[in-house]
Formats: sequence, structure tokens, C-alpha cells
Amino acid sequence: MLFAGRAAAVREFLSMPASAFTPPMPNPIEPVVGAGSIILLDGDPHKRERARFLPALHGERIRRYTDLMTAAVQREMATWRVGDVIDARDTAQSITLQIIVRAVFGIDEDERCMDYVRVVKAMMKNYIAPFMFFRRLRRAPFGLGPWRRFTEHRRLLDTMLGEQIALRRRTGSDGYDDVLAVLLSETDGVRSDDEVLQQLRTLLVSGHETSATTLAWALFHIHTDTTVRRRLLDELAEHPTPDQLSGLPYLNAVIAETLRLHPTVSIVVRQLTSPQKTWLWPRSEGDVIGIALPALHADPQVWPDPGRFDPERFLTRRPRPAEYSPFGYGHRRCPGAAFATQELAIALAVIMTAVELEAVSRKPPRSIPRGVAAVPGRPIRLRVTGVSAPPQTLVS
Repeated sequence: MLFAGRAAAVREFLSMPASAFTPPMPNPIEPVVGAGSIILLDGDPHKRERARFLPALHGERIRRYTDLMTAAVQREMATWRVGDVIDARDTAQSITLQIIVRAVFGIDEDERCMDYVRVVKAMMKNYIAPFMFFRRLRRAPFGLGPWRRFTEHRRLLDTMLGEQIALRRRTGSDGYDDVLAVLLSETDGVRSDDEVLQQLRTLLVSGHETSATTLAWALFHIHTDTTVRRRLLDELAEHPTPDQLSGLPYLNAVIAETLRLHPTVSIVVRQLTSPQKTWLWPRSEGDVIGIALPALHADPQVWPDPGRFDPERFLTRRPRPAEYSPFGYGHRRCPGAAFATQELAIALAVIMTAVELEAVSRKPPRSIPRGVAAVPGRPIRLRVTGVSAPPQTLVS
């Protein structure tokens, strides 16, 4: 494998034709998302699925999810009391899972929604780093261990997804404005239940885990830097509506700087389909090349004092794609990037204007690979020091 971590090398990577690449297989996230996931598809199948996903996760459809996103955050905070200590990432997972379940399936029942939250959380908790990189460890000795727990919860999740698909096939999607309705559309051909299931599993897993991790890290930095917290609260004091949040410069700079310092997907990897000369090295067909995002985002020539959390960076200049791209590149850029950005903006705005929090520890945890993301290696704990009424300004 050969990785780049400087902008000049990344520009060369981006100039190579898409036909020169394919997703590397075997892939460490395949057991989670499935071999037919949009993440692992290539060529025309990838183009077709991407064309289907983009309208479901962009534009006016996203704007219709703002109330749903706001309600999910408020629902999670409803039981918070002064003195409570919350695990920021666990809380963020609950929020982002509720949002994705309701947006993807149009599920309104709280109990059914929480069933998905519990199952997906348990599944991802047991997909630990050794399973990602060492296939021989994917076994359950004596029928025990985390691999067995992972596969049991994956099987349960697939059963739930299968039931949801069967229900919608029987009842139809008239009156539904969710992603499942888009996936079941027959405008460009009928998809099998298994094809739909793998895309749903991809959405549930990748659609919540990366956003949850970013939200947890953002809350950590906001509550360990008084200047950042005060400036963000000053901006939110203008009582923005959900549609206005995307235009708030400092809120979006906080999100961008969080993604720079803690890219949830640490590496962008491609497998060569033909011999190439890359970064002065001759590479053979089948070799893997890629971008190491933590190295790219820490290049001191682009990011002075790169280890410091400084949202101001994104107010004074706009980085080029070769310098910063936490959602990936080109035709494989995450189709849910706009959805995630709005989700993060709403979640931060609701939390910051409804409760007062303080960090239990100001020492940042290390990031470790797990599931489809790089996650904090230990809990980020925040103590509730004040609770106000739920903000009415964020209901469109």
C-alpha cells in the first residue's frame, strides 16, 4: 500500500481517471455493510446507486427533515437533569440513529425506532478493530465472544430490515417521503430485497456512526475552549431557524474544524485496475494506493499549528479539495455529506441553546478504528450544569 498525505500528491491522485480504480477487496467494512453496499460497488452499478441516493439526501428533501432532526435531539435531552453526566458519543449515536431511522423508513413509532437504535448500537459495539484487519479472527470460539455477538445482532437487524421492506412492498410507498420509498422505486429497474437491504444497512451504519463521532468531538472541543463556546453561543443568540443554520459562519466553521482534526474516515483507499506511475513510484495492477486524511489535515504548510482546534481557519480561507475533504473525493464522495452537515448543525444548535454542559476531563482521547469510522478510544463525558426550556426557534 502507498499513501499520500500532502496536497501536491493528492492533486495527482485526483487527476487519475476513475477507470484506474476500484474499491479494494477484501474490505474491512464488508461484514458490516455487505458486499453489495454502495460503498463497495464499482463501475455502472455504483453510478446507478449513487444517482438514486443523491436526490434522496439533498436539496428540498433534506430541508423537510429539519423538524425530524430537531425533535430527535430534544427527545434525547428530555431526561437530562442538572448533575447528570452523559457519554457524548453514546448520546450522539442515539440522536443520529433516531434521525436516520425516521428519515430512511418514515417510522413514527418511538418503540420501533428505539428497537433499531438498540440493535445497531449493540452490533457496532462488537465490531472491534481486530475484526476489521485480521479476517482469521472473525470466528466465535466455543460459540462465544464479540464476533458471535456481532453476527447475532447483524442477523437481527437484517430480519428487521427484511420485515420493513416486505411491509412497504405490500402497502406501497404512496404518501411516504423517505429514502426507502426512493430505493423501492422501479423507475430504473426492480431491485431485489437483498439489494435494498444492503443499501439500508449501509445507510443505518455509515449514516449514523460518522455523524455521531463528529458531534461528540465537536461537543468536546466546544466545552474545553471557553472562547469557542462563547463565540458560538453569541452567534446562536440571534435565534436562527433551521434553514438559516447553514449560513451561520462560525457554527459551520466549528463543524469543519472538527472534521479536519478528527476525520471520521481516516483513509481513502483505491485498488489499481492497471499499472500506474504514482508519486514517482511504479505501481502494479492490484496495488492499493490512497490518502491518509489525518496526515493531509495536519500538514503544517496548509494548517499552521495543526494540532490546535481553531475554527477561525475556515473563516479566513477556503481550503481546496486536495487540502481538505473529510467526505471523500469525486464520484465517490459521500452522497450523504449535505444531510450530515445539516444534521450536525441542528444538533449542535439545539444542544447549545437548551442546556449548559461542562467537560469532565479536558484531556482528549485517542481515536481508534471501529466499525466504519475512527471513534474516540474512551468516553467523552460531559456534565449537565444547567437546563432551559426546549428552543422554539429551531422549529420551522
